[in-house]
Amino acid sequence: MSWKPVNKLITLGAGLAVAATALGAPPAVAAAPPEGAYWHTRSVTTIAHPWRFGTKSDSYGLLQRRVSETWSAPDGKQWFGYRELGAQPATEADKKAWQRDGSPAKWSKSIDGKVVKLSAEPSKGHVSPVRQERDQFHLAGQWLTYDEVQRLPADPNRLKDWLTKAGQVYRIEAGSMTGWLSSSLSQLLHALPAPKEVRAAAYQALLTLPGVRAGGDAKDTLGRAGAAVVIESSSGTGKKASTVKRTLIVDTGRMVLLSEDQAVTVGGKPFGAKSPGTLIEAGWTNSGPAVPALP
Repeated sequence: MSWKPVNKLITLGAGLAVAATALGAPPAVAAAPPEGAYWHTRSVTTIAHPWRFGTKSDSYGLLQRRVSETWSAPDGKQWFGYRELGAQPATEADKKAWQRDGSPAKWSKSIDGKVVKLSAEPSKGHVSPVRQERDQFHLAGQWLTYDEVQRLPADPNRLKDWLTKAGQVYRIEAGSMTGWLSSSLSQLLHALPAPKEVRAAAYQALLTLPGVRAGGDAKDTLGRAGAAVVIESSSGTGKKASTVKRTLIVDTGRMVLLSEDQAVTVGGKPFGAKSPGTLIEAGWTNSGPAVPALP
């Protein structure tokens, strides 16, 4: 996708109300007060390492896990925490091969001699303030205050129109607009302290996009129930035809994203290592920024 950043953003003036006619934003009203000290998002990502370990005759794959967290205060200040959770054998068969390899807790080279730095032990992790252009919330190339986030359109069509116009100002090419909208609407389901009504509009708008369909009831790997949203995009033809399939599971009661998985196929066959799978927790909290805890 060709997303070209530019300096010119949509002119918001003192707020969305100034641009209500151009952007379809609602009139200025008193924003709902925050329900906690921070809007908090915790993401645990699992990814299969692309290389093999052990010996060529008895190799095994590894999974890497990591956790990241963000805390966003209503005044726009943000903190970010990160921690590696350690590598582990990918499957039961890999576990047996790992045990035959002496059950190592660290890896410095793959079976092909590629240098790595992997450990089965979690790292100490860290947390620090986020240095950004402004102490505001970033969505679709726009910097928004807390009040402006609260006043985003709670109607699916108006929200999609607002994001489309933001993309046009950001010079998103027409062929990339669907991906831009998909990404921005997904972001609203977990990354910003948008009202539940706006998150519901984002969910409904997402289902109207080309290549997006409802996938029925589903559960994530923690057993949390939600509704699946399947997002597919394709390119190329014949043996070079590729498809990217993203599966989101959304808690439609709270209207927050629970998980996201991605699979890539080329020529009808799985391509490379399994793509990241991410478990997400999002919502208001009064607990301040801290090094991410172990699961």
